[in-house]
Amino acid sequence: MRTLARSLTLALLAAAAVAQELPHAFVGARVLPVSGPPLEDGVIVVQFGRVRAVGVRAAVEVPASAKVVDVKGKVLMPGLVDTHSHVGGGWGADSSAPIQPDVRMLDAINCRDAGLQRAQAGGITTINVMSGSGHLMSGQTIYLKNRDARTIEEQCYRFPDGTPMGGMKMANGTNSQQDPPFPGTRGKSAALVRERFLAAQEYKRKLDAAAGDPTKLPARDLGHEAMLEILAGQRIVHHHTHRHDDIVTVLRLSKEFGFRVVLHHVSEAWKVADEIAAANAACSLIVLDTPGGKLEAMDFDARSAAELERLGRPDLVGFHTDDWITDSRLFLRSAALAVRAGVSRETALAGLTLNAAKMLDLQERVGSLEPGKDADFLVLSGDPLSTYTRVEQTWVEGSKVFDLANEADRLWAEGGWGAGLARAGALCCVGEAVK
Repeated sequence: MRTLARSLTLALLAAAAVAQELPHAFVGARVLPVSGPPLEDGVIVVQFGRVRAVGVRAAVEVPASAKVVDVKGKVLMPGLVDTHSHVGGGWGADSSAPIQPDVRMLDAINCRDAGLQRAQAGGITTINVMSGSGHLMSGQTIYLKNRDARTIEEQCYRFPDGTPMGGMKMANGTNSQQDPPFPGTRGKSAALVRERFLAAQEYKRKLDAAAGDPTKLPARDLGHEAMLEILAGQRIVHHHTHRHDDIVTVLRLSKEFGFRVVLHHVSEAWKVADEIAAANAACSLIVLDTPGGKLEAMDFDARSAAELERLGRPDLVGFHTDDWITDSRLFLRSAALAVRAGVSRETALAGLTLNAAKMLDLQERVGSLEPGKDADFLVLSGDPLSTYTRVEQTWVEGSKVFDLANEADRLWAEGGWGAGLARAGALCCVGEAVK
């Protein structure tokens, strides 16, 4: 019996491997590649986790061995890229100092957190998970491929050297103004940041002078090492900022030290759109239907995306959830609200996908449906900007991670707080659905 069971297990594993190798052809949908015009009666062929072909049905040869999936009447588009989220339940820097570049979200995220399943239900396939904005620098972010995983290492995008890929979270404005050792003013906040960058530059000079001689090398400093990754352009700064004067301060610091920056939230981007465009600074915008919550966001206006587009810089427009601020399941609505405020459909959809991928240096892998890219895509019931549209399926690297027709997955999409949790405990709202 034990030998038979082992044989059956091996057979099932072999069948699963063959299924993964089998090409899948999704035919008949309206395909939105983002990198090109919409394709009516489109076809996407995927295999080995990559897009093999995309085009109109008359121009795409479907392999004879392919499993054909009829998606007529549906809309297919690239998986959504959330450039700023707090899913995973992780915390970064603590109260010991306002600047902590050595802290890594890699060491803080629960890859089995319910938020990741909610994000799948919302069509989000790539996530930049960050720590909070209560610090001038709260640590290294992590870029995740939103697949189901046993450990965080299975979800990480990787730098060329194999280390987990991410940026650096920074903030200014009122959030980081606290009791000592934190700064109490905007001026002191900027001064502390400048001092830390200067210290990192001095550390680099000592490393260069040592020329590899271990007797001359300075003591290893994890914080300085992370700062040098910023200065080298490897690690992008993801900067929380709201008011127009705070935005300009970030641009000033970026110019002084030469670091790459993505501006996050930027409630008052519409006031300094010219300066943002001139600095070539991408904007990861939060678009709210119920503005409020903090005084420095009182002049939030959803037309910021339209202003950047008017200046000829639609490429600088991206969106994020800041989950829980916007529930990951409602991410498509952010782009729809920006369209209502004046931005084009094309820019809005790119802001959810290809533009957002560029903000994470991931545009060669995700953000559009093109041959060779990761097979991350959504099957939608209708137009992505319609409030009536549902995410019906989410695929990551050619594997389905969410299916609205599945009862358990539907709970992730429709349940309230706690719904879908594997171990609900005393929560009253879940009932028998999770058993």
